Amino acid sequence: MKFLVLKKETLLFFLTAGIMLAAISAWFMLKAGDAAVFNQAATEGKIREIHMVTVEYKANLKDGKEIEVYRWDPGTISLKTGEKVQLYITGINGEKHPFYIEGTEIKGTVKKGEETLVPLQFDKPGTYRLVCETHSNLKTNGPMVADIVVND
Repeated sequence: MKFLVLKKETLLFFLTAGIMLAAISAWFMLKAGDAAVFNQAATEGKIREIHMVTVEYKANLKDGKEIEVYRWDPGTISLKTGEKVQLYITGINGEKHPFYIEGTEIKGTVKKGEETLVPLQFDKPGTYRLVCETHSNLKTNGPMVADIVVND
């Protein structure tokens, strides 16, 4: 007759691994109904929320010089003509980013560590650019531009 002999440490290892696997599986099953926030369609009568952040990318060149660039993330958002959207922009990098949206009267400033609410509703289809005035070109670590694409 053959016996399987397990050390206490081996048994504890398999027991711990089994519990962790069960916990991870349960978490995934319970989270299966969640949906992404970005560009999620608004339900009837509700205003859609889109969240955006300010991001800074840095790199070092071969000669040791550091270069950096600022961006809005996501860089493109899509809306439907007439759709009401609340755009929440959180300042992560950079002290402040004064901005405007081309073709509109919308202006504001995003500050580091703060969230700025920008209500959006466009009557005409097209691409509207969200432009940071501080980082508007390559010389100022830009261009920091996001596209707001409005479709019929």
